[in-house]
Amino acid sequence: MRGYEWLARSLQASGQTHVFFVDAVLRRTLLELERVGVQPVLAHTEKAAVYMADAYGRVSGRPGVVAAQSVGTANLAAGLQDAFLARSPVLALTGHKPIGHQHRNAYQEVAHAPLFAPVTKFAAMVQDAADLPRQFRQAWAAAVAVPPRPVHLDLNGLMGEFVETSETAEPPAALGAWTAPRHRPVAEAAAVRAAAAALRSSQRVAIVAGDGAALSGCGAELLALAEALRAPIATSLGARGLVSTRHALHVGVAGNYSAPPANQVVHAADLVLFVGCDTGDQVTHAWRVPRPGTRVVQVDADPLEFERSYATEVALLGDPKATLAALVAELGTPAREGGFLAEAQALMAGWRRAVAPRLASEAVAIDPARLCAEITRALPGDGILVADTGYSGIWTGTLVEMEPTQTYLRAAGSLGWAFPASLGARLAAPQRKVVCWSGDGALYYHLPELETAKRRGIAVVLVVNNNSGFGQGWPNYLKQAGNRPVAAEQVLRFGPTDFAAVARQFGLKGIRVERPQDIAGALAEALASEETVVVDVATDIDCRAPEPWTP
Repeated sequence: MRGYEWLARSLQASGQTHVFFVDAVLRRTLLELERVGVQPVLAHTEKAAVYMADAYGRVSGRPGVVAAQSVGTANLAAGLQDAFLARSPVLALTGHKPIGHQHRNAYQEVAHAPLFAPVTKFAAMVQDAADLPRQFRQAWAAAVAVPPRPVHLDLNGLMGEFVETSETAEPPAALGAWTAPRHRPVAEAAAVRAAAAALRSSQRVAIVAGDGAALSGCGAELLALAEALRAPIATSLGARGLVSTRHALHVGVAGNYSAPPANQVVHAADLVLFVGCDTGDQVTHAWRVPRPGTRVVQVDADPLEFERSYATEVALLGDPKATLAALVAELGTPAREGGFLAEAQALMAGWRRAVAPRLASEAVAIDPARLCAEITRALPGDGILVADTGYSGIWTGTLVEMEPTQTYLRAAGSLGWAFPASLGARLAAPQRKVVCWSGDGALYYHLPELETAKRRGIAVVLVVNNNSGFGQGWPNYLKQAGNRPVAAEQVLRFGPTDFAAVARQFGLKGIRVERPQDIAGALAEALASEETVVVDVATDIDCRAPEPWTP
C-alpha cells in the first residue's frame, strides 16, 4: 500500500481518535484518516496544535500526533518545549523539502534537526514509505518509554508527499497497547532492602512524589507506604491529586508553587524519600527544600535522575508503582512514634484555618481564592482540570482540592498552553468533563482556538481569571516603578476585555461573572453544556496567591 494508507491505517489501528495539524501537510493522509474514522483537527497555530496533542498524550497514554509542513516546522518545534519538560508522549510529523533542494536556499527551508534536538528524545528522517513502518514503530516506542517525551519524524517532501505516494509491503502497525509508561521494572531486591532499612532508621521521614509517580499511577502504593511510616506526603505540581489533597497525610505541593506547610515539613525532615521526582529547582524551592545534608532515598524509573541535585543514600531504579509495592512488603509494620506527622498535620490545619476566609470571600472584584473554592465544589468526580503556568498553577495547585479519580494537568512553562491543551484532553476523554483555568494574559495567546472548539464541537469549560493584566508580577513591578505607575501599567496591564462577549462572537456561550455568589451557577450551567462555554470571572489583580515558605 502507499505511505498515506499505511500511516492512516496504523494510527487508526493504534487507537488514535484525533490528529492535530496546521495545513498544508499530509493531505492524502488526512483524507484517509477521516475515511477510516480518525478525525483531523485543524488548529490556527502550530503551537496550539502541539498543545492539543500534548494533553491528548498525557490523558490517553498514547502519543498525541501533530503535523505541520516544512515552513511551519520551527513553530511546531517551539511548541514541543512544554511536552518535553512535562514528559509527555508526542509524535511530531513534519515535511521537509527533498534532498535535491537542500543547502540551495530553497524557499522557506531551514535545517530541521537543530530545532528539534533540545525538545525530542528521538528523531529520524523518513525518505520513503519503505522506511516508514520501522521508523514509526521506533518513534512510538521511544515516546512511551520512560521518560516519555516527544519524538520527531521528518518526512520527505514539503508536505511529506514523497513518503505518502511511495509504497511499502508491510501491513499496518497496531501499537495501541504501547502506552506510557510501557515498561514497569522492579528495583533490585538488595536496593529495596537497603531502602527499607534506611526508612526504618528515621522517625522524621517526608515523602515527595513527582511527575514520574503520577505517570506510574502509584497513589495506592504511596499511601500504603506513608501510612506504614506515618510520613507526610508532599507532591510536585504535576503530581497533584495522585493522592487525595484532603487526606490526613497530604501536606500540599512542595517548592516554588507551594503553600507554606509543604516546604516547612520537607525542610524539617531528617530523611526525604523522592518518588518519581526530578529534584529540579521548582519542586525543591531552588534546592533549599530539603535542607542541605538531609538523607535522601530515591525511587525512579529513569537512572539519569539519580545524583542530579542530592547525594542519594539509596537509589532504587524501577517503576514507582512496582517498586513501592515491593518496598511496602519489605518494610512490614515498623514501630513509629508519629510525632513528626503530628507536627505536619498541625501546620496543615493552621494553614487551612488561615486561608478559609478567602475561600468564602464576598469581595468585589473577586478574590481568585473564592474561584478556587467554587471549582473544587463544581469539578465532577472524574473531571479533568487543566491549568496554565505561573499564577494559574499556583492558584489551582494550592487551593483547588483534587481526588485521585480526577486528573490535574498543568503547563510546564509555556504561557497560553492550557486552553488548547484542554481541547486535546477532552478529545482523549470525551466521556469526562474538562475545566480549564486560564488567566486573561494566557488566553490572548491562543484565543482563535475558540473557533476550533466551535467548529469541531469540543466541549470544555474555559474559566478566565480576568484581572486585566499579568497578576503574578504586578505588585512588585508597581513598587519598582515608584512614582511612575503608568509606566508599570504599560508593561503589565491590558484590557479590560469581556471574554464572554468575545465567546459569543465565535458562536459560543459566554457567561460574565462579577459577583462571587454567581460563580457556582455559572460553572453549573457551563458544565451542563455540550459545547465550549467561556466563564469570564472579573477578579482582583491585587489579590496574592499563596507564597512558599522559604528557609
